[in-house]
Amino acid sequence: MKYIITKDNQSISRFSLGCMNLPLGNTKEINDILRLALEFGVNFFDTADLYQYGRNEATVGPLLHDYMKHFDIKIGTKVGNEFDSALREKIRWNPSGDYINRAAIDSKLRLGIPSIDLYQLHGGTIEDNIDETIATFEELKRRGIIKSYGISSIRKNVIDYYKENSNIATLMTDLSILKTQGEEFLDENIVTLARGGLMQGLLSNKHENVLEKKFKKGTYGYTYDELKQMLMMLTDYNHSLESIAFKYLDYMNVVTLNGVSSAKQLEQNIGHYLDAESISNDEIKEIRGNIKTLYYENHRE
Repeated sequence: MKYIITKDNQSISRFSLGCMNLPLGNTKEINDILRLALEFGVNFFDTADLYQYGRNEATVGPLLHDYMKHFDIKIGTKVGNEFDSALREKIRWNPSGDYINRAAIDSKLRLGIPSIDLYQLHGGTIEDNIDETIATFEELKRRGIIKSYGISSIRKNVIDYYKENSNIATLMTDLSILKTQGEEFLDENIVTLARGGLMQGLLSNKHENVLEKKFKKGTYGYTYDELKQMLMMLTDYNHSLESIAFKYLDYMNVVTLNGVSSAKQLEQNIGHYLDAESISNDEIKEIRGNIKTLYYENHRE
């Protein structure tokens, strides 16, 4: 496994696990997923307080705790969506200092860890009191509640503000070999955590079914026919679509954040990730050259 070091000297595995879709009702299956990930060399696990309204944190943290004596484990979580855990519903977007302070303590307790390795703002708008949010993250860091902070966003104006006015160590954003908008945000001083690399299964051996079920109306930057044409182009190469997708992310020097719901799915994705090593940089550059560069049109100023 290769690792990437953040500006806060945190080592993050280049292939990491997104926990949002873990089968929370099946503790054995989750344990199998976590164990397989750790044995492969995964050391970063991403969750959020909003996932299942706190239940995801409360499940993942204690299960990972059993492995912490034997593995270097980093846990990241996210904040900003105020919710009612009893009613299991979101109340509002709330990036205020008071709320983030309370939420950080709640997340730390649910996770059962002395300090949150990476705390990310779970969205954000340019209308927020961003300076207050930044000051709160910095204070949490000084107090040792968190070790590092970042944001999860696809809004250029928000991302630019944080880059220029804060010490964010990470940016989580959408990025895949077909959905290339996130390339614009890449920064050598900030570690990019790429979500959506397989595009909900579109970049997989099930791409024909996924195209019909999820992308009949196309997606941002592509019509249905354009997506079909791109998939035909990619399948002409002698590699699985998953391996091409993973190689692209590795070539872009980002962390691949892979979300799974079963150990079998993770095992398959690990296989494709390893197979991606057989794809040369020249070949992935050629493939990328056949794909258009996209930009988000909104939230730029």
